[in-house]
Formats: sequence, C-alpha cells, structure tokens
Amino acid sequence: MEKYSHVTLDDILHNEEIHAYIENGNENLGVIGFTEHGFAHAKRSSNYASYILQTLNYDARTCELAAIAGYMHDIGNVVNRSNHAQSGALMAFDILNRLHMPPDEVALIVAAIGNHDEGTANAVNPVAAALILSDKGDVRRTRVRDRETVHADIHDRVNYAVERASTEVDEEKKTVTLNITIDTEICPVMEYFEIFMTRMVLCRQAAKYLGLQFELIINDTRLL
Repeated sequence: MEKYSHVTLDDILHNEEIHAYIENGNENLGVIGFTEHGFAHAKRSSNYASYILQTLNYDARTCELAAIAGYMHDIGNVVNRSNHAQSGALMAFDILNRLHMPPDEVALIVAAIGNHDEGTANAVNPVAAALILSDKGDVRRTRVRDRETVHADIHDRVNYAVERASTEVDEEKKTVTLNITIDTEICPVMEYFEIFMTRMVLCRQAAKYLGLQFELIINDTRLL
C-alpha cells in the first residue's frame, strides 16, 4: 500500500519548483502586458481562500487545502495565458502526486485550479468556490506594472483606480462582500463593470455554492 504524506502550506511555500513557475509565469505575463500575477497575488489568494472557509467553520485541513490551491492557482501561466487554469491544474496534479499528497486532496486542489478562470470556471467544491472569490477579489493599484499604460489600457486603469479592496464574510448574515473604494477621476464605476461583470457573476455563483449571498460595494454604494 502506498504511503501518503501530509503536505502542508509551508511545504508549498518553500517548494523551489512552484516558486520558479510562479516567478516565470508572472514574467511571461509582464511581457504581454498583463497585470501582476506573482507572489503578491498568489499569497493574497491563498490567505483569502483560507479565510473564507475558516469563517464558514470548515475543518482546518480543508482551509489549508484552499490556501494551497490559492497559492498555486496561476502556475499555468508559465505555459501560456490561454487555458492557464487547465495547464496549471495538470502541473499541480504532477507536483502534488510527487509530494505524495493523498489522491482525494489532490482532486480537490486540481479541480479548484482548473475551475478558477472565468471563461471555464465553476464552483465544483468548497475549495474551488473559495478560490474563485479570493482570486477575483484581488483588484488593487499595486498590480499595475506600468503607470504609463493606465490611460490607454482599461484593465490597468481599473486596477490603478482602486484605493482599497477587501473581501469580508459575515457567517451570521450569510454574505460575502467585496468592498472597493475607487478613485472615479481615474476610472468611472461603469468601466469597472465593463471588464469585471463576468467575474462578479462568477463570484455570485461561488458564493451561492457556499450558502452565501454575494455583495459588491463600490464607494459605499451597494451595486450587487
């Protein structure tokens, strides 16, 4: 009988192979003009995915698996931005199996990574739902690489306009809220919806899977 290992978040954070894929994938996206998808995004996605499930009283191991999925979810960018969720899931499958993680845990993480990109995403398990909410909620000024492109590129403009963003879960009220403050002199609220509406619909679906109502608040006004 094969002996499996208890792979921890700390093991993943200090894995040189994963480190290289995140770093190089982020560099690849920089060349083609995408916002930051490096360690800051990986760690934020990891932290928030775990926080969401912790607040909903999921067991500690499921919360840790969400943190692992959050940290690894964009490693597929080292291959190509196109279909990066699926390539990243296959890469994670190989890495986690070589680390001897139990198959049922590998299955949760691989499904979450393979279902995080809005083009093909579905909240198929709690880890996937938490990852969707944490990933899509990461809008912030520091993700913009080049301030010179802010006025020419709507994605950079929307991210650069964000002064503050947080994802908050209220277990009692059964809500998960993305609360954003935008500098409307840089980007009107309508431009945020122009590029993020499909992501917000996905967040609503992920929230529903977890038994929550998704709320979007921009500049103290509830929009969803």
